[in-house]
Amino acid sequence: QVQLVESGGGLVQAGGYLRLSCVASGSIFSINAMGWYRQAPGKQRELVAVITSGGSTNYADSVKGRFTISRDNAKNTVYLQMNSLKPEDTAVYYCNAVVTGWPDYWGQGTQVTVSS
Repeated sequence: QVQLVESGGGLVQAGGYLRLSCVASGSIFSINAMGWYRQAPGKQRELVAVITSGGSTNYADSVKGRFTISRDNAKNTVYLQMNSLKPEDTAVYYCNAVVTGWPDYWGQGTQVTVSS
């Protein structure tokens, strides 16, 4: 079992920045990759960024050059630094953990609202 707790969401003006954090606990040794997804009202949940246990990263085209995913293994924490935020980035952001052979684990979500 893996537990994920997100924090760092909030309200920011367009052009601003936020940093999301996701603390993992439980069977963290079994995690293969962690990522951030988001879901805007009326839309499907979409991948924002992912980082593997080997440190490889991947980003959605819409956030490349603006968002950076990173991790601190000592703190069992994954971060999402979001710069140059746009109103279309408004969504609930979810932390995700992938463990081979098990369903994905999800956090409770944190709201990010970008005003124009």
